[in-house]
Amino acid sequence: MASDGKSIKVKIFGSEYPLRGESEDLTKKVAAYVDQMISTIHEKIPEQPPLTVAVLSALNITEDLFKEREKYRLLTALIETEVQKMNEFIDHHLNPEL
Repeated sequence: MASDGKSIKVKIFGSEYPLRGESEDLTKKVAAYVDQMISTIHEKIPEQPPLTVAVLSALNITEDLFKEREKYRLLTALIETEVQKMNEFIDHHLNPEL
């Protein structure tokens, strides 16, 4: 979380944390996502210590991030290709001698 902004108290896995963020709404959404992930993992393996649950949750969240980054990369490449095609089409029709 960014160090700017006001302090926002959030609850994650039963503990309260004061966080700072540029957007209170975003900070709360992020904390809720982390809390939900930890709770989901804990429900599946309740016998594991909190640190293990936290590490597994961090791995799942990071996997989600990597998947989203890859989707963004692929979408960006597709958009760039389509823009290039449109530019070539426009150039060809504006300057047929090229």
